[in-house]
Amino acid sequence: MTSAAPRRLGILGGTFDPPHAGHVAAAVAAQTQVGLDDVVLMVANEPWQKVGDRQVTSAQVRWEMTEALVEEISGLRADDREIRRGGPTFTVDTLEEILAEQPNTEIFLIVGADTAERLETWHRASDVVRLSTIVIVNRDKSTNAAPGFLRDARVLNVTMNPVDVSSSGIRDAVARGESIESLTSSSVASIIRDHSLYVGTQ
Repeated sequence: MTSAAPRRLGILGGTFDPPHAGHVAAAVAAQTQVGLDDVVLMVANEPWQKVGDRQVTSAQVRWEMTEALVEEISGLRADDREIRRGGPTFTVDTLEEILAEQPNTEIFLIVGADTAERLETWHRASDVVRLSTIVIVNRDKSTNAAPGFLRDARVLNVTMNPVDVSSSGIRDAVARGESIESLTSSSVASIIRDHSLYVGTQ
C-alpha cells in the first residue's frame, strides 16, 4: 500500500499593510506554475525587520483585510497562525509548526525576487531553506536566477504578470485622498475606509 503524495502547500508571508492585487498575482502565478494544492497568505504578527520603520497597522486589521482579499479566490486563503502565536514573527517557527501538525506536507515558500536577495538575513535562514522549497516570483524571465545564499537550496522560479502596485503606494494614495479601487479589492478598500487607515500618513 503506497502512501498518499505529500500535500503541496504554498506560503506567501507578509505584513499585508494593506494586501493588494500584486499579492494575488504572485500567489496565483506560484499556484498555477508550481502546481500547488493551495496557497496561504500568512499574515505576520510583528514583522521584526520592519519594527521602527513606520507605524504598522494592528495585526487583527491586517488579517481582516487579507482574508477579505482572497475570500472569493479559489485555492487561496489567509492564515492567522502567526498572529495567534504572538510576539515577533519568524518564518522558521511557522514552517516547523506546520510540518509538526501536517507531516505529509511539502512547503513551498513564495517570495519576490527582492526578498530572495535578503533571505540570508532572516532568523535561522539556513533552516528556512532546509524546511522549504523557495519559489521566487519574478516580473520577467530575465531575472530568473537564485542569489548566492540559495545556490544549494531547492529553488523554483516563476514569472508573474507585472502588476504596478505596492502597499506603500496604496498608503500614499489614501493619504492623498485618491481612489484605490483598482489596486486592491473593494472589500479591502472598504475596511481601509471603515478604520480610517493611512489617512495623513505622508
